[in-house]
Amino acid sequence: MKPHTTKLTEGDKAPDFSYVGPDGKNISLKELKGKKVILYFYPKDSTPGCTIEACDLRDNYSSLKKKGYEVIGVSKDDEKSHDKFKKKYDLPFPLIPDTEKEVLKKYDVWGKKSFMGKTFDGIIRTTFVIDEKGIIEKIIRDVKTKNHTEQITGN
Repeated sequence: MKPHTTKLTEGDKAPDFSYVGPDGKNISLKELKGKKVILYFYPKDSTPGCTIEACDLRDNYSSLKKKGYEVIGVSKDDEKSHDKFKKKYDLPFPLIPDTEKEVLKKYDVWGKKSFMGKTFDGIIRTTFVIDEKGIIEKIIRDVKTKNHTEQITGN
């Protein structure tokens, strides 16, 4: 089986998304124009690889902010799961629940994957670095959870 990968490419306009959080704040790509965005898609809250990736981004969050980045995580988990995950690991960035898979499908990160010999549909761990104009600058398809910030910034 050939692994699924997004059809989006660097240089494409990033698909817009919008989410109103429990605090009433709206998070959308349109509202983030003028800022660089790290939009990362991950399979599941509180699983080993996803926790390592989120904690790497958390530990490097202040340096990412200094470089002008906003960090947003997206998974299929619901708001309650995200809230627990954020609190447990003190994550300073928003996590968007995409239970209906709308954003996942827009970014084409939902597809066939295999794990331990089983094939199933799921989230393909992928990160999009989006520039100030809403253009995809970089797509990281082979995410290294322990060194993800390094992959994003190149240092």
